[in-house]
Amino acid sequence: MHKTLTTLAISAAAILLSGCAGMYGHGHGSGPSARAQLEPTRGNTTAGTVMFHTRANGVFVHARVSGLKPGQEHGFHIHEKGDCSSGDGMSTGGHFNPTGKPHAHHATADRHTGDLPSLKADAQGNADLRIAVQGPTIGSGATDIIGKGLIVHAMPDDYKTQPTGNAGARIACAVIQAR
Repeated sequence: MHKTLTTLAISAAAILLSGCAGMYGHGHGSGPSARAQLEPTRGNTTAGTVMFHTRANGVFVHARVSGLKPGQEHGFHIHEKGDCSSGDGMSTGGHFNPTGKPHAHHATADRHTGDLPSLKADAQGNADLRIAVQGPTIGSGATDIIGKGLIVHAMPDDYKTQPTGNAGARIACAVIQAR
């Protein structure tokens, strides 16, 4: 009985680890991946790491972000320019929108390529987002996110206000880079 439980535990661990390897771009058959290191904009403390991995069902996004307002949602978007030099994140331009669509919820087909789900901060101001999104690509095509900006906003995205979602100030900025 003990040997059977041990064997089952080892098998379960191996399955979980192989799934994680694929999720983070280290498994067999994984496509191109990218990384963004979020740094706080002037006067803010929000920072984190975001990984992007090509999968059959779109691009898998894994964001770990800290320094957010506890218990609040924060708008999260890919922006058109990979430039965080302005100090306030405004040098990234508008949302990445090579297909000319309106701003909308990330699950809507007719939306900006850069529209991502809002980050939901826990009671300590940390967010851990893991989701597959349709639209962005890594390394090729008009919707390639390599070299684009990534922004965390101070407020929730209302998914309606054009063209920004009324998500407020830009509190963290990164440039998406190929891995």
